[in-house]
Amino acid sequence: DSFDYRTFFVKVGLKSKSNQVHQVGQVFHFLDKDLNGFIEEEELIIFLKDFSASARDLTDAETEALLAAGDSDGDNKMGLDGETALIKM
Repeated sequence: DSFDYRTFFVKVGLKSKSNQVHQVGQVFHFLDKDLNGFIEEEELIIFLKDFSASARDLTDAETEALLAAGDSDGDNKMGLDGETALIKM
């Protein structure tokens, strides 16, 4: 499991909450494939492929870690609101 979401977000320019909220929202909506307002496990598995067609799927452990980091209410999905951990990363 070589994927580290914190390093990834820094590399794509999402470094701080204060000036990056708009970009986080854009990334969120890009990843929310079914447009239901949440990012679920199935959407996270192909997370890296959304940024590069030659990228690999996330492993189960990587997917679980990313989901846990962005799941602010324990429902096993990430929502986009002022309290979501995805914005706090």
